[in-house]
Amino acid sequence: MVQDIREKYINPYTDFGFKKLFGTEMNKDLLISFLNALFNGSEKEVTDVQYLNGENLGDGYGDRRSIFDVYCMAKDGSRFIVEMQKAEQEFFKDRSVYYATTPIRQQAPKGEWDYHLDDVYTIGVLNFEFPNGEYPPDSYRHEIKLKDVEDNHVFYDKLTFIYLEMPKFTKTEDELESMFDKWMFVLRNLSRLLERPKALQDRIFTKLFEQAEIARYSESERRQYEESKKVFWDNYSVLKTAEKKGILKTARNMKAKGFSVNDIAEITGLTIEEIETL
Repeated sequence: MVQDIREKYINPYTDFGFKKLFGTEMNKDLLISFLNALFNGSEKEVTDVQYLNGENLGDGYGDRRSIFDVYCMAKDGSRFIVEMQKAEQEFFKDRSVYYATTPIRQQAPKGEWDYHLDDVYTIGVLNFEFPNGEYPPDSYRHEIKLKDVEDNHVFYDKLTFIYLEMPKFTKTEDELESMFDKWMFVLRNLSRLLERPKALQDRIFTKLFEQAEIARYSESERRQYEESKKVFWDNYSVLKTAEKKGILKTARNMKAKGFSVNDIAEITGLTIEEIETL
């Protein structure tokens, strides 16, 4: 993938970009707007947040360290981990559950305690789709809680995982209806935009586009962004190379077992010319 040299706005999929927009005190109104759009008034309204230390060193020497993109607490005590996940990981779900233990354990006070916990939310903005068609192609927002498998009622409602499969969001500017749609659109397309879309005239997006405009950054900030962008594209290149090798290996095995070229092309996405050279 070739990056557009006319890039005007930062890429929110980079560490610098995501933390610049959502992880600073100056821009916490952007985070609050995003969270409220995510809940859409159905469950929770966030009026203010306090940023917490995004680096957790565990309970003792040798404990595995957790580093969160954004870690904050709302006025009612609810804790939010908000992360941009740039690539699929083998044990991604395990990682999410492990990370959720930090805001749970941190609520335990010293001394006597009745085990009352405030809500914990882990929110993953995913730059990939869950594998093996786990969710339908048109389903991109997933909210997971602990449920009873017998009657499907929510057994425990204070631990919530929300995942956004960004590649599945394909709405155009003319199709945006809700604030959630608008946030999904801007996160999906920000670095490709050359001007602010007419559909994003809400006041909060005025600030977002100001904060995302690279020309406004200091020399130091631009250097940090360029470094972060380089890491992003390097990782993207490594991932795509690994994917390509895996696809080619699959295609070779299928060809050796007598699958037709057309069937291999349909299943792997390779061209007929690529398959014939294997």
